[in-house]
Amino acid sequence: MLHCGIVGLPLSGKTTIFNVITRAGAEVKPYSGGKTDPNRAVVDVPDVRFDRLAEIHSPRKRTPAQVEFVDLAGLSRGAGKGAGLGNAFLSFAAEADALLHVVRCFENGTVEHPEGSVDPLRDIGILEMELIFRDLAVVENRLGKLSAKKKLQSEEAVERELLQRCLDCLMDEKPISSLSLSAAEERALRGFTFVTAKPQILVLNLDETQGDIAGLPNGEALDRGIKERGVSVIKIYGRLEMDLLDLSPEEASEFTDGLQIDEPAREKLIFEAYRTLGLISFFTCGSDEVRAWTLHNGDNALDAAGAIHTDLARGFIRAQVVSYDDYTSHGDSYASCRDAGVLRLEGREYRVKDGDIIEIRFNI
Repeated sequence: MLHCGIVGLPLSGKTTIFNVITRAGAEVKPYSGGKTDPNRAVVDVPDVRFDRLAEIHSPRKRTPAQVEFVDLAGLSRGAGKGAGLGNAFLSFAAEADALLHVVRCFENGTVEHPEGSVDPLRDIGILEMELIFRDLAVVENRLGKLSAKKKLQSEEAVERELLQRCLDCLMDEKPISSLSLSAAEERALRGFTFVTAKPQILVLNLDETQGDIAGLPNGEALDRGIKERGVSVIKIYGRLEMDLLDLSPEEASEFTDGLQIDEPAREKLIFEAYRTLGLISFFTCGSDEVRAWTLHNGDNALDAAGAIHTDLARGFIRAQVVSYDDYTSHGDSYASCRDAGVLRLEGREYRVKDGDIIEIRFNI
């Protein structure tokens, strides 16, 4: 299951964003001093294709793809060096597959900004440095242990060279994600759970008076900084969207008239997380269950079989495959799709496409 950690400076609106995503309204309260356990929630991934397949088959069980969101307490200056509760919260961030970095753009006289003023670009830089400090500590600790050895094994020598590249990158105040790494090098670093290597989505938390990035505090510099980083950006009216959760669609439409809200923030964030992580969905369907499964883009039919059950991968023979569009256009059944010539038998190396409907043939 995809696991997204929500990070940001204190009072940036992380818990508000968490409540919007999880449809919790004001149920989940912001962090109070000393609390270390993060707020967690598993949410269904909205997908009209899944809804349509469930409507067609009326199954006894419906299992959509799911995402877990974890709301971490604010990371202030010094967290990356262990100040306050920094180590505890950064350990939670290290577990995440992706980070949603909430950046405060709104002014609120009753909620004082911890830095004394609203400056999104400055705040982005502060949190980035805390993440860099955390990864620096991990790299330096491991390099210290390797340096203490009298003789290194060949794989340890390769590891030391790779970690030195990471150290040089971090010392230049750049995230590990900016390095050009081979697939083998990425696998070698996976165990370190570097937080600066994780895909990141910037969530600009606005109020209803704000719009384009250029119009935000220090907006022109912010726009340049975002483009230089090359990260995904989503603008959200956090407080407004949380308030909308308690309204009917008609009432919500009145409040959002004239605002740049083309789809619910929850769906926007989940879709962007999928895109950023390179994830796709495939489906299995029948009268017993309609289910959406998650794969990485590029995974093959054998990977799909293994996602369903290890026995299917072990005894894999063929995958019976039809695209969602073909399935819904040719009678909504494997038999009708076979008659129409759109049902295919694929081998284990077949590259699964987003929206494929798959049935695994196997023998064990």
